[in-house]
Amino acid sequence: MSISKTELLERKTGKELYSYQKGAIDKIFTAFEESPSDYHLLYQLPTGGGKTVIFSEIVRQYLNTKKKKVLVMTHRIELCKQTSNMLTEFGVVNKVVDSKADLSDQAEYSCFVAMVETLNNRLNDDKLDISDIGLVIIDEAHYNSFTKLFKFFSQSFVLGVTATPLSSSMELPMTDNYDELIVGESIESLIKRGFLARAEMFSYNVGLTSLVVGANGDYTVKSSEDLYTDDNMLSKLLRAYEERSKGKKTLIFNNGINTSLHVYDTFRRAGYPIAHLDNTNTKKERAMILKWFKKTPDAILTSVSILTTGFDEPTVESIILNRATKSLTLYYQMIGRGSRVLENKDTFQVIDLGNNFHRFGPWGDNLDWQRIFKSPNYYLDSLLSDEELESNFRYEMPDDLRAEFGNSEDVYFDIQKTYVDAVRSGESTKVVLERSIAQHAKICIENSEDVYDAIALAKKLGDDIDFRIKRYTKCISKSTHNFVEWLRGDYRKKLNSYLRVNFDEVFEEIHGYAPKE
Repeated sequence: MSISKTELLERKTGKELYSYQKGAIDKIFTAFEESPSDYHLLYQLPTGGGKTVIFSEIVRQYLNTKKKKVLVMTHRIELCKQTSNMLTEFGVVNKVVDSKADLSDQAEYSCFVAMVETLNNRLNDDKLDISDIGLVIIDEAHYNSFTKLFKFFSQSFVLGVTATPLSSSMELPMTDNYDELIVGESIESLIKRGFLARAEMFSYNVGLTSLVVGANGDYTVKSSEDLYTDDNMLSKLLRAYEERSKGKKTLIFNNGINTSLHVYDTFRRAGYPIAHLDNTNTKKERAMILKWFKKTPDAILTSVSILTTGFDEPTVESIILNRATKSLTLYYQMIGRGSRVLENKDTFQVIDLGNNFHRFGPWGDNLDWQRIFKSPNYYLDSLLSDEELESNFRYEMPDDLRAEFGNSEDVYFDIQKTYVDAVRSGESTKVVLERSIAQHAKICIENSEDVYDAIALAKKLGDDIDFRIKRYTKCISKSTHNFVEWLRGDYRKKLNSYLRVNFDEVFEEIHGYAPKE
């Protein structure tokens, strides 16, 4: 059953729980009663589903019924403060254990909130009494930084909460630290019931084979910076924004500060209102930037991972993934920043410039979280490699460029099929590019009055030419940088030459009459 947006917003201002949240709490308390006191339980709920609300109510009820204390752990200071504030709203008096906290009054508190690194230091220094902690709640439990603290809580019930029960390190699967997973409401269900906005996804194919995977299992910042600071990629980003998100409040996620600064400069030069944010900004600067972003209707904010958690701005209308990732968790976190509903917002846009949609599927896809939790390697091994993803790509002209080739019924040319046909026929593989050039020339001539128009159109085919060259070099297994660069230049020269030599003949074949002098 769906509810009205007005009702949803009104109920969010109070502390009345939704039915699915109450159901989750009942399941978790059943586990409290039926499991050993040192049981480790994991609860999954999508970003925007209210995980903090749920565990705050759990803390409230636990403290009212048990004679034990509660500790809530987070991995970032922003989340620590937000969690403390939410607990306070639920009537739970709590103490934040940060680096400056005076713990002389700790005996007066039954609930503590701490960031993992600070807590680790305090426990190693024996400055926090945890002898009476009966419940430990871990927010964003997929991060492995928490596991080093489990040794301190061998007699406590541990409740981990996360949107994606997939460990940030495959060396430490979550099944090693948790006994059971409870799966909460799905994204699709929350969308249908009006709790989350629906994502409209637009994917732009990007060549990622130059990216390098680092020790953490994701693409390195350096290799990402090399790709995404390239002028062609920056132009593609700007074009994608103008095609899909122009005038909408937009978050752009990047992998690297240098990339984000390049994005900032590119959009500033184009005259768009944009700000850059990363972890080197001071608290004051960050507050000013986020205030500007909130109050500016068409604001663009380019950032580096800092806004993936602990950031909630419902007015965001568009998310741009200007990066590739191999992390399912990060993919869901980034897109989730746009999923909050408003009275006049039930959809948001996602522009993917990292082939993430092809890698992980649509946001809100019906993932089997139990299977991912129990067999993470099975899931990860099923993901396609970048080479496999790109082999399935097909170049599509942008709408405005396709309009300039409106007289052509079909502008696509299949390099791989032409290559296979040539090999089977015993022909030289050189005929593949020759036939590609002839097809490019044909669609240029179909949409031109004279050879000068045709050459001008050919200059606009750069992306298509580069795509065909890349596919061709894959076919012939020769893709050194110098060879590819030479092929790109040689193709363009031969296309222009073909147009000058054959324009009149091809024009007459197409139209049945010679071009005007």
